[in-house]
Amino acid sequence: MTNLTAALCAGIALSMVAGTAQAQADAFPAKPIRIIVPFPAGGATDIAARVIADKMGLSWKQAVLVENRPGAGGNVGADFVAKSAPDGYTLVMGITGSHAINTSLYAKMPYDPVKDFEPVTQVAVVPNVIVVHPSVPARTLKELVDLAKRQPGKYDYASLGSGTAAHLGMELFKTSAGIFMVHIPYRGSAPAVADLIGGQVQVMMDGLPSALPHVKAGRLRALAVTSQKRSPAAPDLPTIAESGYPGFYADAWSGLFAPRGTPRAIVDKLAAETQRILNLPDVRERFAGLGAEPVGSTPAEFAQHVQREIDKWARVVKQSGAKVD
Repeated sequence: MTNLTAALCAGIALSMVAGTAQAQADAFPAKPIRIIVPFPAGGATDIAARVIADKMGLSWKQAVLVENRPGAGGNVGADFVAKSAPDGYTLVMGITGSHAINTSLYAKMPYDPVKDFEPVTQVAVVPNVIVVHPSVPARTLKELVDLAKRQPGKYDYASLGSGTAAHLGMELFKTSAGIFMVHIPYRGSAPAVADLIGGQVQVMMDGLPSALPHVKAGRLRALAVTSQKRSPAAPDLPTIAESGYPGFYADAWSGLFAPRGTPRAIVDKLAAETQRILNLPDVRERFAGLGAEPVGSTPAEFAQHVQREIDKWARVVKQSGAKVD
């Protein structure tokens, strides 16, 4: 076989593969799609997944089902998808924990958040907010830092649990500000906020949707949000970055992932459809009600974001000493 003949054969083979992949994408979806949410029903991640599923089902005239598989900080549901068929019909709504923090936090991981998934698109970011009990004589972030520096260890801060994005976000801020506060972990936001309102702890980094009603009622005082820009849900609240810590960013985020090996044409089709949905006015309004901001990145952009987050949180986990066996 001459070099020219070999090249022609290779070109024909590549064209056939590309044609097959495109035919698969054109026919997709030909059966119901499942979006796995690795947390219980009712939370912001679950609601966002259901909004997307409903719109996607209407557009593609196929059932798009949301299935909750909670456990191990999101690892149970994510692992299920990592080991599913790479055909685009089983996706996971991953979050900061399942696809960035846990790989450094857990001694043993059942999956690799990079090698075992195809990033589809970042769905949303949900800002966290630093809040204090009204008895704390600080109305700005600078005043809180000054208090903590004058009296190291006087102020305790609550978290939703060790290793959560809010816990590690607060550790990141402590390092950035050069302050010391005692960490008091709770099992979830509700008991932590209850003790914060009761004055048993003085400071907390919590999700903006959870904290904002208490701030508006005067039970808590908000100092700054963790997002890169001010949140439309609380436009008067400055960011931590603009409060003297340039580049600080510690939002919770969510995004769709497919199993590794899912054809690129199908990943691109899923990404384009999700991006379309996230730009619908009623969807943006629904997300705003959750305190979430829709994103809709490309697969490549999302992959870069995930890697940056893995690297960032690995440093924070190491500094904080947080571990889950």
